[in-house]
Amino acid sequence: MTKGAAPHMRAEVAASWERSAAAGVDITQLEAPIALDVPDVRGLREAHPLARVFPLLDDVLGREVRDCGAVMALADAEGTLLWVCGTPDRLREAERIGFTEGSNWDERLAGTNAPGLAIATGREAFVTRDEHFRASVRTWSCAATPIHDPVSSRLLGVLDVTGGDAIVVPQTMAMVRAAARLAEAELGRQAPPPPTAERGNGLRLLLELLGHSEALVTVDDGRGRLTRLRLSRRHSEIVTLLAASPAGLSGDELAVLLYEEDGGSSTLRAELNRLRGLLGEELLASRPYRLTAPVTGDWLAVQAQLAAGDLRAAMRGYGGPLLPRSTAPGIVGMRDALEASVRQALLRSGQADLMSAWTRSGWGRDDYEMWLAQRAVVPAASPMRALVEGQIARLDRDLA
Repeated sequence: MTKGAAPHMRAEVAASWERSAAAGVDITQLEAPIALDVPDVRGLREAHPLARVFPLLDDVLGREVRDCGAVMALADAEGTLLWVCGTPDRLREAERIGFTEGSNWDERLAGTNAPGLAIATGREAFVTRDEHFRASVRTWSCAATPIHDPVSSRLLGVLDVTGGDAIVVPQTMAMVRAAARLAEAELGRQAPPPPTAERGNGLRLLLELLGHSEALVTVDDGRGRLTRLRLSRRHSEIVTLLAASPAGLSGDELAVLLYEEDGGSSTLRAELNRLRGLLGEELLASRPYRLTAPVTGDWLAVQAQLAAGDLRAAMRGYGGPLLPRSTAPGIVGMRDALEASVRQALLRSGQADLMSAWTRSGWGRDDYEMWLAQRAVVPAASPMRALVEGQIARLDRDLA
């Protein structure tokens, strides 16, 4: 573990320390880097969707924060602080660590902190005193939670409360979470309704497959009502194969992709009938078998991000192998192809922090070639070098 780490550390914080070290953050760095000058911050704020709900957040949370001597901040999806609110004295103290409007608190630039951890993991985060990577921040504690677009689910930014020991109570996160959900509800209320022509036939399917042994399916009826399902392994495989074949598949084609050995047609028909009962008659057609609603999925987003050259976004979205326990030939092919694409992009990238994210994972822990590539780009003086060398030595022993 990096020098200066607390003797007992939560796993998610330890992982963030490793990401911070891999990105080259200096533990003695006093301030977070300034990403935007004041005029640029103002322009970005005016154009940002969160500008529509900032007054609401300041009213429901900002007042409480000022009363307890803390600071409320609202960052964009890249970690740049767009609004920082508090009493004048407290704001001056926050400025000493660079916690000001226009500074960037992505953990790869500012080290472990709650807003950066929330962006990295997509979940709410609490970081207390010594859990911060940079020594200059260790008199502070912070609680943060993401805010998403209620229509597209896109990350809009992060709401954060930063202060002293008084905020290290469960009620702080509860307040931050409630304020963020209120902001999302208000954004949803302000969102324009879908065009009339799309209503009634606006069904959509969202599939979450990466790192999940069973698919998580969200059915959007186009009227704001969402139904969430966890499918069995076989149904997960069928939905995934059909999602990957928009034009549809015959029964024989689907069986070849689904079964390792010849599967009975009656068994497949029974599985499809059960699946139709779960999804609804209107979502699963036959002759050929196909999904009748537009499909979005986590693996599709990763593929698109790789194609666009946005490896960092692809790594954020890659939650693990696609349906990792499936042995269906078609699924194995999809899984192997996606993993190979991500892995080769990483090996070519030369970005130590992204390689570190791969080798910290369950699927990449024993990736010898990736550890070697990581060693080639980690500076000899980096605190990460000893960890990388140790893992290579472990694999050398295991492979001997």
